Amino acid sequence: MRTSYSIRPRAIAGSSLLVLSLVLAGCANFSPDHGMTLVADGVGATIQKDVVAVRTAEDADTAEAVVKRLLGRTLDVETAIQIALLNNKGLQAAFNELALAEADSVEQSLPPNPVFSISKVSGDAAFETSRQVVGDILALATLPFRAEIARERFRAAQFRAILETLRTAAETRRAYYRAVGASELAAVLNDAKTSAEAIAELAEKLGKTGSMNKLDQAREQVFYAEITADVASARQEAASSRERLARAMGLWDQKLNFKLPSRLPDLPRRPKSLPFIEVDAVAHRVDLQIAQIELGALAKAQNLTKATRFVTLLDLAGIDRNSKEPEGTPFRQRGFELQFQVPIFDGGEVRVRQATEIYNQAFNRLTERAVNVRSEAREAYRNYRSLYDIAGHYQREVLPLRKVIADETELRYGAMQVDVFAVLAEARQRVASLRAATEAKRDFWLATGDLQTAVNGGGSGDSGREGRTTTVSAVTSTPN
Repeated sequence: MRTSYSIRPRAIAGSSLLVLSLVLAGCANFSPDHGMTLVADGVGATIQKDVVAVRTAEDADTAEAVVKRLLGRTLDVETAIQIALLNNKGLQAAFNELALAEADSVEQSLPPNPVFSISKVSGDAAFETSRQVVGDILALATLPFRAEIARERFRAAQFRAILETLRTAAETRRAYYRAVGASELAAVLNDAKTSAEAIAELAEKLGKTGSMNKLDQAREQVFYAEITADVASARQEAASSRERLARAMGLWDQKLNFKLPSRLPDLPRRPKSLPFIEVDAVAHRVDLQIAQIELGALAKAQNLTKATRFVTLLDLAGIDRNSKEPEGTPFRQRGFELQFQVPIFDGGEVRVRQATEIYNQAFNRLTERAVNVRSEAREAYRNYRSLYDIAGHYQREVLPLRKVIADETELRYGAMQVDVFAVLAEARQRVASLRAATEAKRDFWLATGDLQTAVNGGGSGDSGREGRTTTVSAVTSTPN
């Protein structure tokens, strides 16, 4: 139900309404950087990388020059990440989303446009001309509160841009370690293939002389055949991993000849000690900060809903009317019209209940996210430490012992203390150990990236282990 009152004072109230709207309209402006300063500062403080929103031809030329220079040398993981942050078009689309969020924020911070209307009715020497300017008083009264909510939501959009940047960096880091690890594993298997080929040739010669029966000869031949298939699979995985890295860095076809190191970095001398990793994760996780900002905005929106629960319509119209009756003197009328809604059937209870439940839902999700963040941080650190110990065990214990065994076996074979079957069995076991050690080192570096992600945000840290083949399962023992 709507009720209208018409009063005719000497001044037009709509004039002051228009002036107020113009003054408030000047308070909402676009930022010169479209919100990118906070994003650049946040990314720089977290992963020490530069980000830029490419919006002009000059920006594109500058970014392309930097990418070209970085591609001119062998890439390490930090260089690959920097290239991705400058060149990944999906990330640039996220920065476009930030600019759109700013536009929404400015729009929400503007006062409602006044509505002008002009009417004229005439006939039989009489006429009436009416001019009105109508404004939403309720929207003007609540504008400061709505503008504050809009600013909070834009701030959340800035943190979402930071989160997307960290996600791009995390994906590039994983793709880099997978690509280099796959290349190193392909090289290890290729070396093993050379040894297997020599062993297969020896087995064939021994078979011709009668020193090796057909069963043993077939076993050594199949070892060479299997390692050849493994090399082909490893090369295919290396090529696919390289393509995934190229996609993460946003490289076009003419730039795909980037150079990667031949092997993964060595393990650090000692693992990181992070006794307060849960506290660090809760303090630094960007997704938690976004949830907190959104919860604050919902609290303000809930308060605004409660404050306006009874009044949802309040329009003020300034009226200027000129009239003339037949054979009469023209006269002028001025006044205003106030229109509001009487809350008889809807007292705003539905809107208040909805706002309350939305706030409670966001609060519960924030609490759940905080619990999960602490758990993810603990899990990531345990995984990191475990894989460090496993990879270190291969480097310090397994591989040196395998080398000693291989050297001693060759010496004893040269002294005719062991037969060729012992040499062949040791070659198989050494290949399995080298493969497992390479995969363990790759898994450790992936876990290092997951640990950083668990603390800062930017992904679920779900790369996990790559299905490493253990030495026990890989070795097929030669029966006596």
